[in-house]
Amino acid sequence: MAELGYRPDPAARSLAERRTRTVGVVLDDLANPWYVDLLAGLRSVLHERGLRPLLADGHIEPDAVHAMAGLRVEGLLIVGTPSDDTVTQVRDVAPSVPVVIAGTREPRLPSIDGVANDDEAGARMATRHLLDLGHERIAHIIGVGAVGRIRCATFDATMSAGHGVATTVAGDWTEATGHRVAWQLLDRPDRPTAIFAANDLSAVGVLAAADELGLRVPEDLSVVGYDNTVFSRLRRLSLTTVDAHIDEVGRGAGRLLLEQIEDADGSPKAQVVTRLLEPTLVARGSTGPVGTL
Repeated sequence: MAELGYRPDPAARSLAERRTRTVGVVLDDLANPWYVDLLAGLRSVLHERGLRPLLADGHIEPDAVHAMAGLRVEGLLIVGTPSDDTVTQVRDVAPSVPVVIAGTREPRLPSIDGVANDDEAGARMATRHLLDLGHERIAHIIGVGAVGRIRCATFDATMSAGHGVATTVAGDWTEATGHRVAWQLLDRPDRPTAIFAANDLSAVGVLAAADELGLRVPEDLSVVGYDNTVFSRLRRLSLTTVDAHIDEVGRGAGRLLLEQIEDADGSPKAQVVTRLLEPTLVARGSTGPVGTL
C-alpha cells in the first residue's frame, strides 16, 4: 500500500457498508469561542467510534439541516439556539435521522433529546456571588432564546430574594452588544455597581466600556460572564464567570446521539431525554466587594 501510494476511497467504502460514518453538526454562530470547547468534547467521542463531524452554520446556510440529511449523515447535532428555518427542517428530518440538540433548552423542539448546562443553577450562582459581595444595584444583560430567558428569570428571582435593585436590558451573545449596552448602563448617575453579562463575549464588551468610562474593575464595577471560555482565562481580563463545562456538554451530546444511532430501528422513542450538567462558579479578578460608588 505504501509503495503504490494507495489511499482508501471513502465514497466506495460508504457504498459497501451502506454507512457514511459522518455526523452533521449545525451551529448558529461559528465565530463564538463557546463552540470551540463544545466541538472539542464532541469530536473526541465521535473519533472513538470512527465518525467524522460535518459542520455548517445554520444562519449562513439556511438549508443546512436538509443538506446534511441529503448527504445521508448518520445523525444530526443542533448546537446553540436554532433559527426558525432550522427548527422547521429538524421537524422534517427527525422521523428518519437521529437528532440531538446541545447547549440550549429549546421549547420549540419538545420531542428532541438534548444535553445542556443547568442555566438556572448557573445564573443563581452568578447573581448570588455579586449579592454576597455586597452589591445591591446589579444589572443583567439578557441573552437571546430560551437560555437567555431562563437566566434572566433566575436573575430576577434571586435579586428579589436578596432585596437587591435589579436592572435587565436586552442584549445578545456578542462583544459589540455588550459594549453598547454597558455604555448605556454605566453612563448615568445611578449606574450599577455590578453587571452579570449574557456570556463571556458580552462581558468582554462590558470591560471595554468600563475602561473607556474610566471605571476600575473591580473597585468601581464588578463583572461576571458565563461559559468560562478562553477569553475569561486571559490574565489581562481575569474574568469571573460560570463554568458551564461546555466540553462535557459536547461529550454528553455525542454519547446521546451515538445511543440513538445504535438504537435506530424505526420504532418511536419511549421518552424524551434531557440531561442538564451542573455548572460551577469561577471567581477571578473582575469581581470584588462593593466600593464607594
